[in-house]
Amino acid sequence: MSANAAVIGASRGALLPGPQAPLGAHLREGGVDVAVASQRAKRIELCVFSDDGARELERLQMHAGEDGVFHGRLEGAGAGLVYGFRAHGRYQPESGYRFNPAKLLLDPYARALVGDFQWRSEHHGWAASHPQGRQPDSRDNAAPALKARVVSGPQMLADGLAVRAASRPRRPLRDSVLYELNVRGFTMQLPGLPEALRGTFEGLAHPAAIAHLKSLGVTTLSLMPVMEWLDEAPLAERGLRNYWGYNTIAFFCPARRLCHRPDDAIGEFRRTVATLQREGFDVVLDVVLNHTAEGDKHGATISFRGLDNASWYRLVGDDRSRYENVSGCGNTLRLIHPRTTQFALDVLRYWVETMGVDGFRFDLGAALGRTRHGFDPSAPFFVALRQDPTLSQVHLIAEPWDAGFEGYQLGRFPGRFAEWNDRFRDAVRGYWLGAAATADGHPRAAVPRSEFAKRFTASSDLFQHGQRRPQASINYVSAHDGRTLADVVAYAARHNDANGEHNRDGHAHEVCTNFGVEGPSDDAALLARRRRVRRALIATTLLAQGTPMLLAGDEAGNSQAGNNNAYCQDNPTGWIDWSGLGTDDDARALIAQLVALRASEAYLRWPTWFLPEPGEDDPTIRWLRPDGGDMRVDDWHDTSDGAFACQLRAAGSSAPRGCIAFNPGGSDRPFELPDGPWHVLLETTGTFPPGVLTTTLAAPAVLVPAHSLLVLRRLTSAPEPT
Repeated sequence: MSANAAVIGASRGALLPGPQAPLGAHLREGGVDVAVASQRAKRIELCVFSDDGARELERLQMHAGEDGVFHGRLEGAGAGLVYGFRAHGRYQPESGYRFNPAKLLLDPYARALVGDFQWRSEHHGWAASHPQGRQPDSRDNAAPALKARVVSGPQMLADGLAVRAASRPRRPLRDSVLYELNVRGFTMQLPGLPEALRGTFEGLAHPAAIAHLKSLGVTTLSLMPVMEWLDEAPLAERGLRNYWGYNTIAFFCPARRLCHRPDDAIGEFRRTVATLQREGFDVVLDVVLNHTAEGDKHGATISFRGLDNASWYRLVGDDRSRYENVSGCGNTLRLIHPRTTQFALDVLRYWVETMGVDGFRFDLGAALGRTRHGFDPSAPFFVALRQDPTLSQVHLIAEPWDAGFEGYQLGRFPGRFAEWNDRFRDAVRGYWLGAAATADGHPRAAVPRSEFAKRFTASSDLFQHGQRRPQASINYVSAHDGRTLADVVAYAARHNDANGEHNRDGHAHEVCTNFGVEGPSDDAALLARRRRVRRALIATTLLAQGTPMLLAGDEAGNSQAGNNNAYCQDNPTGWIDWSGLGTDDDARALIAQLVALRASEAYLRWPTWFLPEPGEDDPTIRWLRPDGGDMRVDDWHDTSDGAFACQLRAAGSSAPRGCIAFNPGGSDRPFELPDGPWHVLLETTGTFPPGVLTTTLAAPAVLVPAHSLLVLRRLTSAPEPT
């Protein structure tokens, strides 16, 4: 007899009343307490299964409590109990009701899953025989459905490891350098990893991975989704997998597909986080709270839809059988509902307090701030998040748009939120690509120096309000969503045919170029130009005011062969190709030098805004033409010349400390630099002869190579404030 069967025998077919909080299934004093919320269900049954989840052993009616909570206590049950729910109520999709007790429902608060989801017709709550889906499907789907397993509390980690306490202060964004990575893609082909650890959390914590991360100097790992997700039905039909993970179904569960030991997913993830934190890294998770994997009205009934469809999802007003789809993935979570907001906060708290992470990046963050009247910076979720004693202290980063009407909300997020700044990406790419820049195969208007300077100084036009700081701008030139940096300078067209969507998917207006040859080339001059521009783009990101973010693999010249939407390429196309390490494409040394410079020079990460009319005690930035004169109004908008320089003076200093000279053009340019003497700290081409760096310039002029930038420091007889 299985342990679960023995429990059922002892229960005599009835649940005792249990506490109504917390939601989910929790061990307590010789039994398991279970609670689930549904505002509209008439009754809910707790279904207990055999240890392997194959056989349903018993259905136990839960007690109806206050405020829509159904609860019960199963005496004698313990860790390992396998369970699900059946919810009874109206089936009237046009009114938002989709109850169907023939469908086993996964607990939204499940901590571990049993079974592997396969797309089968019996998972649909609606009968295919009805043209509008207005009749319920009567087939029982319990056998192949996902179930939850009760887990014991987190165990103490071995080897003295411990995840960071939730109350411990995090590294300020001002001092952070983000590094976005896909756990699987980063580790699948990384040199030095044991074969068994490739594609796993444990692989990310391996000494070979840590050594690579430390070689760059980055501080904060921004992990793409790690919570249990499903492959969409169309992908499964095409024999593809969801590689990125933006299709979550179990928000409290580390994805087993990313585990070396799937039966110990919680422990493996916690050990990984603790190891990375011990080595000096912060860990930020990409969290998908804008939609679930249940899809649109034709999707499966797996969990949320069957428990309380109208509470969990935003429904179309004139036909509540349909879902608002600002996520572009079929449905949108209704975060203005108290229970849904509570769920989102509980998810985030769990990953901070139990799993130890240091913050979150919110996918399609504008969807989280939608009320009945559109986006609102004071939306209930944001208010609740900002007052939460735990969550208000961790990193909060928004992708500030969604796929709905008026979904672009860059600069409008509240409080301590930082935001991905795609205006920085597009302006900086356009500036360095120059006349070669294209978008959707057409020439792109030149980026004037005024636009570049605005983005380089943290986009004050977007973020300088409401006591927000420059670090609110997350500056990047490449991310998972779009071309890799190597492909930005090698492909003018999308090459997404392998995704099976006839090359119609992916960002159609991405700023990019191929400099005359689409894709790979053996032309040495062309390759050198691409390499110079790529290094200048990296340097601009790391020298700009704000918070820099790099994309994993760009340091090695990783390419996706022009695919700018590799969400379903769980294969060498999507995995990082590290073969560029140790070649001319290896940018690790440049990145490490830039990160170290950023850490040592306060003027590169100033916590306040540069003022148009600074006082003696304010930091200043002065913009100069190549001839050494101050930039004039006409110069700012003259797109025939992109070369210029900036001198930066720290607060309380009487003279500039640093200078950055930009030359995006195709010829070397002499720059006259006043207020010297200067010496060169850093150059991006990698071609300067030994001894030039740190050598004092004998004349006020310096020659800046084509497609590059220089960083210089003013020599002083007395140290300047830093």
